[in-house]
Amino acid sequence: MSGQEHRAPIALLLILIVSVSGVSSRTLTITNHCGHTVWPGILSSSGSPTLETTGFALEPGQSRSLPAPHGWSGRLWGRTHCSVDSAGRFSCVTGNCGSGQLDCAGHGAKPPATLAEFTFDGHGGLDFYDVSLVDGYNLPMLVEPRHTHGAAAGPNCVVTGCVMDLNGACPSELRVGSSDGRAVACRSACEAFGSAEHCCHGEHGNPNTCWPTVYSQFFKKSCPRAYSYAYDDATSTFTCGGGGTSYAITFCPSTTSVKSVGTDAASVGGGLVGSSSWPVAPRHGSSLVLLGVAIAALAPIF
Repeated sequence: MSGQEHRAPIALLLILIVSVSGVSSRTLTITNHCGHTVWPGILSSSGSPTLETTGFALEPGQSRSLPAPHGWSGRLWGRTHCSVDSAGRFSCVTGNCGSGQLDCAGHGAKPPATLAEFTFDGHGGLDFYDVSLVDGYNLPMLVEPRHTHGAAAGPNCVVTGCVMDLNGACPSELRVGSSDGRAVACRSACEAFGSAEHCCHGEHGNPNTCWPTVYSQFFKKSCPRAYSYAYDDATSTFTCGGGGTSYAITFCPSTTSVKSVGTDAASVGGGLVGSSSWPVAPRHGSSLVLLGVAIAALAPIF
């Protein structure tokens, strides 16, 4: 047997080992285009592999890319108005995960918070993703699929999310204010009122009896592609060909950046209120302009 014949089965074995170990070239690139610091938080689903961090800080204009392992499932959100108290305990006014530290360490976001949810390599080998306002809203956010290695995108692999600043437009009964009176988040009707009708619980706990309310319609009309209530799957779940698609998640994207990736701004809220209503970090180059972003998807994974 020649040297090449020896090397061939070894190469195949290495490929097999890489596949079994779940190594993936997929990345999540998280960018802050807000005019203030955002502290992303990350929670992996039960039984899912984990990412290299569960929480960190992003200054205006900063980005961070995280490798995402094969089969990862979880959610990502932005925390705002964070500080450390005299006892060294870290906390945030919105999106707080309650860990008392920069890492969320297995804790989820306290509502209200805008959520990006992902399940990679799911049914049929597809990636499922969505942007959800079911737990309320605190930041504009988009998710943009980026295809690599000749990945088959599919017709439902699109940019989506919520560009609009909903804090200023939030109904008074849902509005969350900071200590200085500024609107910093918008609660869901479930959190505000706790009724079975608004929470899709009890007799309303199925798609035949849980319907949009005037409050969920406020979210849906503002951001048509984002989840607005628990059974809002038909217009809010998106899929891409698995394995070769990475995702860019952007806080406070502009309508200009959304249009740059070929998406109608109105479908993600930009047609109603432009990004001028939200403080946006200055651009530092064309690479930041590309972060248009996107989506929304998969039925709640938690």
